[in-house]
Amino acid sequence: MPRRRTIAYLLSEYPGVSHTFFFREIQALRERGVLIKTASINSVVEPPDGFSSAERAETAQTYYIKSGSKLLALFRALGIAVCNPGVTLRGLREVFQLDPCNLHATTFGFFYLVEALLLGQWMRKQKCSHLHVHFAGAVATVAMITAAAWRIPYSMTVHGPDDFYHIDTYYLRRKAESASFVLCISNFCRSQLVRLVPHSLWNKFHVCPLGVDETIFFPEPREANDIFRLVSVGRLHPSKGQSVLLHAVKQLVDRGFALHLDLVGGGVDRVHLDRIVAEEGLGRFVTLHGALSNTSTRALLQGADLFVLSSFAEGVPVALMEAMAKEIACIGTVVGGIAELIRSGEEGILVAPSSVEDLSDAIAFLIEHPERRLELAKAGRARVLAKYNLSRNAALLADIFAQYGLEGGTDDE
Repeated sequence: MPRRRTIAYLLSEYPGVSHTFFFREIQALRERGVLIKTASINSVVEPPDGFSSAERAETAQTYYIKSGSKLLALFRALGIAVCNPGVTLRGLREVFQLDPCNLHATTFGFFYLVEALLLGQWMRKQKCSHLHVHFAGAVATVAMITAAAWRIPYSMTVHGPDDFYHIDTYYLRRKAESASFVLCISNFCRSQLVRLVPHSLWNKFHVCPLGVDETIFFPEPREANDIFRLVSVGRLHPSKGQSVLLHAVKQLVDRGFALHLDLVGGGVDRVHLDRIVAEEGLGRFVTLHGALSNTSTRALLQGADLFVLSSFAEGVPVALMEAMAKEIACIGTVVGGIAELIRSGEEGILVAPSSVEDLSDAIAFLIEHPERRLELAKAGRARVLAKYNLSRNAALLADIFAQYGLEGGTDDE
């Protein structure tokens, strides 16, 4: 009897606090009949205010490759290698072809091979016949080695922007060529991939935007704030430009605006941002909340007058989509695929990245023009519902999987 094919979804950390859209994408695909098993390279770190019951249930059925003792994992991988010499030899060949003259790359390749052996064995037990991976960095390198070693097809969703700054380090050209198909979250993303490969391969790059769940992110009645409330959500990293946002807030405070910024996210730039807050005397005007669960983040958004993302580099930020879906006016920067989400002056305002003056002026304009702010907020929600709706885009994703025999297809028993 033929059976329906099962996809293994590989992620770096699942369900991750900062990437809840993975969780929703997988749930939406399952609702459409796509059979998915989940694997995560790293164990999850639960946020201080906890996971939802659905997320907690998902952790119970996810395979965590690097959980438990590293020594035990190594012994398990050695056992798999001995019992599957052909798999091991193909995996080793892939490792040595990553960057033959680079000892550092080859050394890391051996670590990836250990993970690939464990992942492939788990996929065999789960009867998964296809591997799909989100992001094109190290996690996709594990997927590529797994596919070569175990002779299974793989695909990937590419987000950017970091992938496009590390084409050689991430073996992006090799992955783009060897994957069965590639999903691109924006046309900008697709443009960065097609320039790497022959024109004959372009047809396997599919634009499939991410989406938000309109049943979770929707406008709710808001009470008028005593002061103007800004919210920004994103990992604390130099590329996210939060330092520019803090300096813009300083300018606005000096101009006499009564406002408060809620900054949500954790990351390597926390110490630097704390120092700016202290040095600029912004303690009364800025709150750095750290990483929050999606529920707590939505509660903050509920009280927001304006959402601001001051990034220097982006793909198409889901955080912007979520704020737009809640009918909050948004300001972003002209980087990556953001201009595909927000057409400046129509669904929000886009400013030059790194410009404190442009950002502070845009915020001041929307503080002073509440009617315009409301127009942009309504247009933003309409844009998300039309182009970045989870239900719509999950159906598109399921259709692409079906084109490659991953829905309604069969495996031989």
